[in-house]
Amino acid sequence: MQPLNTEQILNTLVGFNTTSRTSNLELINYVRNYLGDYGVGSTLIYNDEGDRANLYATIGPDDLSGVMLSGHTDVVPVKGQNWDSDPFKLKLQDGLLYGRGSSDMKGFIAASLAAVPQMVGSHIKTPIHLAFSYDEEIGCVGAKDLVDKLKLMEVKPKYGIIGEPTSMQSIIGHKGKRSYRAEFTGLSCHSAYIDDGVNAIEYAAHLVLFIQQMNQKLLQRGQTDSAYSVNHSTFQTGVIKGGTVINIVPKTCHFDFEVRHLPQDDIEAILTEITSYAEQEILPEMQAKNADCNITFSMLSGYPGMHTHPDSACVALASSLSHHACQGEKVSFGTEGGLFQEGLNLSCVVCGPGSIEQAHKPNEFISQAQLVECDNFMQALVHQCKEASF
Repeated sequence: MQPLNTEQILNTLVGFNTTSRTSNLELINYVRNYLGDYGVGSTLIYNDEGDRANLYATIGPDDLSGVMLSGHTDVVPVKGQNWDSDPFKLKLQDGLLYGRGSSDMKGFIAASLAAVPQMVGSHIKTPIHLAFSYDEEIGCVGAKDLVDKLKLMEVKPKYGIIGEPTSMQSIIGHKGKRSYRAEFTGLSCHSAYIDDGVNAIEYAAHLVLFIQQMNQKLLQRGQTDSAYSVNHSTFQTGVIKGGTVINIVPKTCHFDFEVRHLPQDDIEAILTEITSYAEQEILPEMQAKNADCNITFSMLSGYPGMHTHPDSACVALASSLSHHACQGEKVSFGTEGGLFQEGLNLSCVVCGPGSIEQAHKPNEFISQAQLVECDNFMQALVHQCKEASF
């Protein structure tokens, strides 16, 4: 059987429309069959509906910890974006490969799979694990199920390399994220007699402003980390809905807000500060007008931040494989690394081909040069795993 190269595999992977919240099983079955052709078994961890799955496979000894290569199979939507070519057909032009997910992050998955024949044929002493997840883009959904599965295994990976696009630089930290919905119940009435009602939108606006002011409050408290380009935890309201027509005082309003927090920040304390303001400052004024008024909060999604010590063995390994010295860089976007670190105590590094600058945009691309760098990374990893056990 003639081995496929990374570009050939990437061409196939991009052809699967794995937009988040849709099935990724066609891609997962392709990967499972591909691994099976080389005698590598794999485990699938399905979602409750059975239409999406994580894949986990081990190459090499199954009684040692080893290195896990982690990638998500889902991509963000293309709807409303102006693409110059079919986003689900890989297009090569001037050394750049265009297609949805080419950079984020099917390029890394393709390079991992292209290295499988070498992994198998080298009889590696240290195992290499492949962990491919679903629905990362909407809150690391699949990785949570994967973590639960790995917790039950006697032998777990020691190191995790999360292949998000970093131009093959070793990233040692990222922020965590929580998103919430705040729902306000007021009292409707004719807008000519506003004193008879409780305007849910207006009271919600008070809390929106308070959340926005949290950005400045944390800066004033000195809760910063200069390794991040945005050096503090951030807050923003992204969606708000309420009311029916202009001449009715709105009874209901809800808005969704997010906190992207430094790993060292106490996210529960931050949330308590927000909910306490709503319950102690806003709600009493609403209920003074009508006792049935209420404010409720619900969590929509979340994942933890990641922080790996720059002197750790995992960072040293990734840097030696990529030939890029670790500069202690951290990123504000999230990855599955925080979940693996928190849930499995894995030492993790984010390192993969392509640039985050291309992610989620129309005409997303990855350069051929970046794929070559990742191929070299994989070859160096196989050589390292052949020579030593860890």
